[in-house]
Amino acid sequence: LGAMPLRVYEVLLIVGMLVSGSINTISKSAQNNSKQPGMYSTYTCSNSSASFNRTTCEAAGATWSDEQKFNAPWSQTLLMFIGESLALAIYLVQQRNKRSEEERALLLNADITRESEALINKSQPPVKVWQPILLIPTLCDLTGTTLAGIGLLYIAASVWQMLRGSIVLFTGTFSVLFLKRKLKPYQWAAMLSIVGGLALVGLASVLSGSSSTGASQGQTVLGILLVLAAQIVSAAQMVLEETYLKERRLPPLLVTGLEGVFGTVIMLVAVLPIVYVIPGDQKSGMSHGSYENSVDAAVMIGNNWTLGLLCGLYCLSITCYNFCGQSVTKHLSAVHRTLIDASRTIIVWGVELAMLYGGLEGYGEPWTKYSPLQLGGFVLLVFGTLVYNNVVKIACLGSPESK
Repeated sequence: LGAMPLRVYEVLLIVGMLVSGSINTISKSAQNNSKQPGMYSTYTCSNSSASFNRTTCEAAGATWSDEQKFNAPWSQTLLMFIGESLALAIYLVQQRNKRSEEERALLLNADITRESEALINKSQPPVKVWQPILLIPTLCDLTGTTLAGIGLLYIAASVWQMLRGSIVLFTGTFSVLFLKRKLKPYQWAAMLSIVGGLALVGLASVLSGSSSTGASQGQTVLGILLVLAAQIVSAAQMVLEETYLKERRLPPLLVTGLEGVFGTVIMLVAVLPIVYVIPGDQKSGMSHGSYENSVDAAVMIGNNWTLGLLCGLYCLSITCYNFCGQSVTKHLSAVHRTLIDASRTIIVWGVELAMLYGGLEGYGEPWTKYSPLQLGGFVLLVFGTLVYNNVVKIACLGSPESK
C-alpha cells in the first residue's frame, strides 16, 4: 500500500471503514437472530408418537425442536474486546517497521560509528506499552458495549444504529461540563436536531411493535433506553480518551489495543463468572439458572458454523473498523470519519431489508407503515451531525466559514 497513490489509499480506507462498520452491526444483529442447540437444549417432537428420533419425527411431518436463541450480550462484549486487542498487534508491527526504516535511512547516510549508533538508539525511544490508566475507559467500553448489546435484543438493527448517533449529543454535553468548552449556537441547534431525530426513530420503533425482534412494546422501550444509556457511557469514554490522547500523547491504535487486552482479561476473570452465578432464566449448572451462561454460548457457536462465522466476522470487523477509522482521521479528518459512520446506518438498514425480503428466514427486518417516520428521524440525525461538524453551515447561527 505504501507505493499506491494517496488518493487510492484514501478510497480503500473509506471503503474499509464503511464495509467493516456495517458488518459489525449486521453480524451482531444476526447473532441474536440465530438459533442452534446448546448444552441444555431439550429435544422434542410436536408429534409425540414420532418422537423416537429426528428422522421419524420429520418423516411424520412433525417439527423436531432442539434449538434455542443465541442470547449472550456479555459474551459478545468479550468478542469485541478480542477484536480490539488485535489492534495492539497492528500498532507493534507499525512501530517495528518505522524503526527499521529510520535505521536504514541513518545507515545509508552515515558510517557506523558510536555517534550514529547512539543516534539510531535515540531516534525512536522504546514504546511504553503498559498504560494502566486505560483501565478506566476500558470499564466504560465494557459497560457501554454490553448495555447496547442487551438493547439490540429488543430493537431492530437499523434503529439501534440510528440511536447510536445520540453520542454526538452526549459528547457535546460532556465536553461543556468537563472539558470546559463553549459550544456555539449552530452546535446547540445541531444537538436539538439530533434530539428530534432520536424522538422520531424511537417513536417509530415502539409503534412498529415486535415484527423483527419478537419484543413487546415495553421491551422495545427498554431496548431504546439501554442503547441511549450506552451512548452516555460511550461519550464519557470518548472524553476520557481525548484527555489521555492529548495529555499523554498516546497513539490511538495503542489505546484501542490496550483497552482490548484489559477488557478481555476483565471479562474472562471477573465479569463472565459473575453473570454465570447471578440468578437468571438461562439454563446452567446452577440450581437457580444463570443470567448468562457463556459456556453454553460457546457450545452454541461450536454447534453452528453460521453462528461461528458471524462471531468471527464480528471480531475481525472490530479490528478493521478501528484501524480504518484511525487511519481516516489521520489521512483525511475526523469529520470524514463522522460522515462515514453516519453513512453506514443506511447500509445497515438496506442490508437488513434485503435479508428479510431476499429469503433469509429469521434474519433482517421488515418495512412497516412506520418506517417513513424512522427515515425522517434518520434525516434529522444526519442533518444534526453534519451541522455539528460544520459540514452543513448555518451562517445566522455562527457556523465558521471554510478557510
